[in-house]
Amino acid sequence: MDTSYWGSNFGVMLFKDSISGENLLKYYVKYETNDLYKQGIQELQNRGFKIAAIVCDGRRGLLQSFNDIPVQMCQFHQAAIVRRYITKNPRMAASIELQEIVSMMKHTDRESFEGALILWNKKWKSFLNERTLNEETGKSFYTHKRLRSAARSLKTNLPWLFTWYDYFELNIPNTTNALEGNFANLKNKLRNHNGLSLSRKKKFIDGFLKA
Repeated sequence: MDTSYWGSNFGVMLFKDSISGENLLKYYVKYETNDLYKQGIQELQNRGFKIAAIVCDGRRGLLQSFNDIPVQMCQFHQAAIVRRYITKNPRMAASIELQEIVSMMKHTDRESFEGALILWNKKWKSFLNERTLNEETGKSFYTHKRLRSAARSLKTNLPWLFTWYDYFELNIPNTTNALEGNFANLKNKLRNHNGLSLSRKKKFIDGFLKA
């Protein structure tokens, strides 16, 4: 499940079955909220669907919202979070090594990934704890704040990054890429129909997604 936007206040929240490839449910939304995701899951359950697992992005609080259902955080979204902090082409050795660890995420298992992160944190502990003094205020701050934020995001989301591995028998996708492909294709099609009113745009999306 994920949400894609056209502009700042019109979006589509979509729930897709990874087994059949069928779009099961959609909402037109102004804002993406955890409550609406939970409402969608409940609506699907009320319709008789058994939710074996959920794959979603790592928006704050969402991963923890489904205590009785295994949740996989999209590894593509996690990699994008790290990339925003350390850039696509980092220059610091610590950032380059962290980028290499993240790049192996989609090819490895939980134990190997956790082990690599532990070793990285030990190696760069002193570097991460370096502080810079603001001579005007007399206060100090972490010198490598963005790198620390990237590492913290991995630590925070780690419990949900390898749910596919913990529940291997469920064949859980490790990304929402199939759904992202839906959105990309839809947006490409809509570009050929610029100028549609909101109501006509919704009719086009209804026909395209059929959910």
